[in-house]
Amino acid sequence: MSAQTARMPTRHASILLRETRGSIALLTLNRPEARNSLSEGLIAELHAALKDIHDDTSVRAVVIAANGPAFSSGHDMKELTARRADADRGRAYFAGIMTACSAMMQAIVHLPKPVVSAVQGIATAAGCQLVASCDLAVASEAAAFATPGVD
Repeated sequence: MSAQTARMPTRHASILLRETRGSIALLTLNRPEARNSLSEGLIAELHAALKDIHDDTSVRAVVIAANGPAFSSGHDMKELTARRADADRGRAYFAGIMTACSAMMQAIVHLPKPVVSAVQGIATAAGCQLVASCDLAVASEAAAFATPGVD
């Protein structure tokens, strides 16, 4: 698959694209319509890909990129807010999401290969944490970073 093909989202595209270029694994966040927010599904797919890459001797480095104008806007607030209707007002779900996200980011930190984030747009909240978890960040002139915090 060419670089152009990997970057062009399709109607039913995966939320995480994976491509191998030589000895580099390219993981591309592919939820541009949701500003690449870290949904439960995207967190799980990223973590699974990192686990797979961990022992893959053909991969020597990882690049995390994103499609669309935002690198990642952080946690998927629509997904989190929808769980406020749960009996516990979403507390158990929130704890589960935060634990899963932390585990995924720790998988980046503990990966025995360098991980580079290629930031082409805004990275806020947990999206900024995702960048900070990587060994190196390469940012375009359009990149911006913020940790605004949400109640």
